[in-house]
Amino acid sequence: MRVKKRAKNRKAVKFYSTCFGFREPYKVLIDGTFVHHLLTNRLLPADDALRDLLSASRTPSLFTSKCIVAELRRLGKSHAESFDNAQLLATTKCEHDKVVSAVNCVLSLIGDKNPEHFFVATQDADLREKLREIPGVPVIYGLKNSLFIEQPSVQQRKFAQLDEEKRLNMDISEYKKLMKAAATENGSDREQHERPISSLVKNALGVADKSKFKRNRAKGPNPLSCKKKKPKSQPSAIQNQGSMADGEAKRKRVRKRKRNQKDNKQAEMAS
Repeated sequence: MRVKKRAKNRKAVKFYSTCFGFREPYKVLIDGTFVHHLLTNRLLPADDALRDLLSASRTPSLFTSKCIVAELRRLGKSHAESFDNAQLLATTKCEHDKVVSAVNCVLSLIGDKNPEHFFVATQDADLREKLREIPGVPVIYGLKNSLFIEQPSVQQRKFAQLDEEKRLNMDISEYKKLMKAAATENGSDREQHERPISSLVKNALGVADKSKFKRNRAKGPNPLSCKKKKPKSQPSAIQNQGSMADGEAKRKRVRKRKRNQKDNKQAEMAS
């Protein structure tokens, strides 16, 4: 079961890294309820526990805010230890002149798109429900002595899909803006008619410039690809001897032996 839990947490972290650009070292915004949960269940040190949860190679940075610390102070002696430990965390700046509730402070720091790429660690169920509707906000919570990452909600998955389609497909209005910027960049209508697609549009669409890939034309045949002329084969010594023997045979005369009359008579008597 522990292996399955780790795999699910890794999958959630990978989703936010791929779709929303989360990078290490991760930043975790912790509210008072989560600090109290860590201390109650002795999940210490907190940075090591969160590092193991996120399967990170670097220790994550832990943040809180002055409004969260002030809320812990108002809770009195029951949360005195939580208040002392919250003061040890790094404090991110919130634009509140007067102290507000921790929920409102967290929502104002996250905004509409979570530009700081915070992981929000909280035990507040109402805050977790509100954060599910904001794209790109991973939520961490605890159950007894275990920590979990909420799986991306339906709204977050839809937003990621729409954002990916928007990046792949360029709108007509965006194309016209690029063409207008290209016209001012070229500086003349003539260049605009000769080059309807400007360098700015090319870069946006990922089209490479031809000059970068100019090929050198061959000026002549490649000497390595040309076949060498074969030298005329000279007749071998055996062939020379054979030809000489034929010549001598042709030049030899066939001599007929002349027989005298005595020999002819002997031949007739024998027959």
